[in-house]
Amino acid sequence: MLIVKVHGSQGIERALKELKGKVIRTKQNNILIDRKEFKKKSVTRREQIKKAKYVQSVKDREQL
Repeated sequence: MLIVKVHGSQGIERALKELKGKVIRTKQNNILIDRKEFKKKSVTRREQIKKAKYVQSVKDREQL
C-alpha cells in the first residue's frame, strides 16, 4: 500500500503528484493489468522461458 503524507504548506495537489510518481515507480498499474485476468501457471512459465532465451541470445551476440 502506498502512503503519502499531506503537509499543510504543500497542499493536496503536491500529494497527488507524489502519489502518481510512486504508482509509476512501483509499476502498480502494470501489476493490476496483468492480474486482471487469470493466467495459468504453464503460460507464465512459458513466458519466462521465452524471455530467458531472448536475454541469453542477446548476451551471446554481445560477446561475439
